[in-house]
Amino acid sequence: MLNYGEALKYQREINGYTQSALAKATGLKQQMISWWEAGKGLPNIDFCVQLADFYGISLDELVGRDFAPEQKK
Repeated sequence: MLNYGEALKYQREINGYTQSALAKATGLKQQMISWWEAGKGLPNIDFCVQLADFYGISLDELVGRDFAPEQKK
């Protein structure tokens, strides 16, 4: 599992956004995005939901959480 900052950066990059372009597209501040990706802080749940919705993915995917088959019930 990636750390949260790495996972946020990964999603941004695979979707073809720079920090600046993502900030413009979502209304988030570029400084916040940079801060999160550097692991200096965590986005609150509202920002996570906003980003997951923007990318069209689940919150688990956004933060790099995955489940091995034996972990699913």
